[in-house]
Amino acid sequence: MNSIARTRSAQLARSSEVPSDPVADELRRYDDHLRDVRGLAAETRRNHCRIVGKFLRKKFAGRGVTMANLRAADVRHFIARQLGDSPSHSAAAQVATALRSYLRYRTICGDSVAGLIAVISSPVQWKLASLPRALKPDEVRRLLAALPYGRRPRRGYAIVRCALDMGLRAGEIANLSIDDIDWRAGTVMLKGTKSRRQDILPLPMTTGQAFVDYLQHERPATTSRALFLCRRKSRDIPITTHVIQNVIRRACQRAGLPGSGSHVLRHTLACRLVENGGSLKEVADVLRHRSLETTRIYAKLDTPNLADVALPWPGSES
Repeated sequence: MNSIARTRSAQLARSSEVPSDPVADELRRYDDHLRDVRGLAAETRRNHCRIVGKFLRKKFAGRGVTMANLRAADVRHFIARQLGDSPSHSAAAQVATALRSYLRYRTICGDSVAGLIAVISSPVQWKLASLPRALKPDEVRRLLAALPYGRRPRRGYAIVRCALDMGLRAGEIANLSIDDIDWRAGTVMLKGTKSRRQDILPLPMTTGQAFVDYLQHERPATTSRALFLCRRKSRDIPITTHVIQNVIRRACQRAGLPGSGSHVLRHTLACRLVENGGSLKEVADVLRHRSLETTRIYAKLDTPNLADVALPWPGSES
């Protein structure tokens, strides 16, 4: 036996000694399903697998995953432990959605889990009950006054302008390419959006100027066509959604606006459009909502028009 064959044989022997992890194997198969069949984004898949992983390890730690051994009480107890005494609506919704998604996947695999799915109730939330959170004009001024800053100030400023002027999601900002910008037409093409469409948006002058400033004075020379880059292990690589979120969050914190992020800036643009007389259809077009139902929450911001249609309170003089 030559040296290469002996090395290969030793590697196979070592790999056979490593105990398999049935739960990890199950999560890999589930993640493949979420990616290849359902087409979910990486962040959504990570959240689903994190919650499902906790659930499976509680019941099947160190042994095979067998759906027949699961009981409705196991599901109820897990949900109760995860949410504690005062669960938020978003936390409850994440747990319910992840577990329901996994059990539906097991249905496709041939398991009978309808009884388990039935005990997962969605948290109650009144539709359109809350106002969208947005920055007031003075808070927007404070945010812009706090920029630019940091080691890559022009990059951070351009990223904030993308969310504030164009209403882009963090993932859409991360996916921007230099080739997506049509400087002559003054437009930006978005590819790989949440709705899986290609959308063309007008490029505001303030955002375009921020891009030019970043490209000319701060973006490193590289063959990558990604618009925004970050430094990793002495290499400049395309920026990630997580980094975009951190850049915007830190900018808001610097301006004294804790708890604000890319989605708050997106809401800020929508509220500004409504306050300036824009229709819900215009807001839906800018935010690229697939349904006007998603945009209806901004109707509550149009106070003058709502006052015109409001009925008098029973017993009042008017």
